[in-house]
Amino acid sequence: MIQTVRQASSLRGTVSLPADKSISHRSAILAALAGGRSRIYNFPRSADPRSTLDCLRTLGVDAERDDDGVLTVRGRSLHGLNPPSAPLDCGNSGTTMRLLSGVMAGQKFGSVLTGDESLQQRPMERIADPLRAMGARVELRDGHAPVRIRPQRRSGLQPLEYRLPVASAQVKSCVLLAGLYAAGETVVIESTPSRDHTERMLGLDIQEVGGERHIIVEEGHIVPTATWSVPGDFSAAAFFLVAGTLVPGSELHLDDVGLNPSRTALLEVLDGMGANITVENERVQGNEPVGDLTVRPATLSGIDVGGRLIPNLIDEIPVLAVAAACAEGRTQIRDAEELRVKETDRLRAMSENLRTLGADVQEREDGLIIDGNGPNLLGGTVQSQGDHRIAMAMGVAGLVAHGTTTVADAECARVSFPGFWSELSRVAST
Repeated sequence: MIQTVRQASSLRGTVSLPADKSISHRSAILAALAGGRSRIYNFPRSADPRSTLDCLRTLGVDAERDDDGVLTVRGRSLHGLNPPSAPLDCGNSGTTMRLLSGVMAGQKFGSVLTGDESLQQRPMERIADPLRAMGARVELRDGHAPVRIRPQRRSGLQPLEYRLPVASAQVKSCVLLAGLYAAGETVVIESTPSRDHTERMLGLDIQEVGGERHIIVEEGHIVPTATWSVPGDFSAAAFFLVAGTLVPGSELHLDDVGLNPSRTALLEVLDGMGANITVENERVQGNEPVGDLTVRPATLSGIDVGGRLIPNLIDEIPVLAVAAACAEGRTQIRDAEELRVKETDRLRAMSENLRTLGADVQEREDGLIIDGNGPNLLGGTVQSQGDHRIAMAMGVAGLVAHGTTTVADAECARVSFPGFWSELSRVAST
């Protein structure tokens, strides 16, 4: 699918956002491990959460939507999952593969987790190493999926104290979920905080020791049935926050957006660049902070971004790069080498695409240096490389670029935001 985007004169209206993917994956998995019926409101229909549901159904979990769209999951408890009759197909979802690997490592039966071509290129040693340290028998193909997990030994998983070598919510969650099956106390130590949805939703004990977070899961921890209400995805909101900042005459409203502080570093960065974003009606919904956002145009200045901000900004860096290209002055993004092992090499993809539109971008091993010259991009043909966040970031760039911008392979946006292109068109005036 080729998507054409024309320069917009304004963006106005209330944006309809998809539900938060990170919370959706976890709510479905935890509901499956509970011993009864859980209900999940606003569970998304996008491809990645659907992959998680498909895998859970392969394991014998009953998960169905009612006429109002509410997902009811009948959990089978920690030890009630069925041996899968086929490999667990995680599609394009790294979250599905990494979190379910932690669950599968604790089972008495074997399993294979696979995915599409893109997912099979992403690194999986980062979860295999701690799982093996707990006694799991995990086999990879050259460090990548398929992930083959042999039946658990009679002694079961052993507890582990694991210090995360990189800030990764997926690795942390994998170990914590495996820890539910370990004979003792498993502790994950992180020096740089990452997304904390798993520990929030499980109600785990967290201790601050020497400036580090020690997240503890104990043998016998009960996964309760629950009613979850999934907020709007902040990572999806990010594209419209940048678009509303860059396009003159805009005023966009984004309601019921998840504002977990481990996810919203982009708000801090955009504020530092001079953006005009207001947060109203802040509240707590299912242990997660939620609020309503309004964004209006502003002139942005370059900024230096790195260090502890990056793990809580990692998915928003592609669209932040668009903002930087339209700012005044230099923006330097550091410590973001993790972007090279996402659905595509996002640092390279963004540097190539932005240069195609006339931006001054230097690619570094761990980031980008972008010398902005205001909103002076020129339309052109850019490549999504099959990556949903690249496609949507370049869609935002097309709203600002003079003339017409063509995004190739734009349908990949459906992985996380099925209605992105129609929503973009609905709020834009040309």
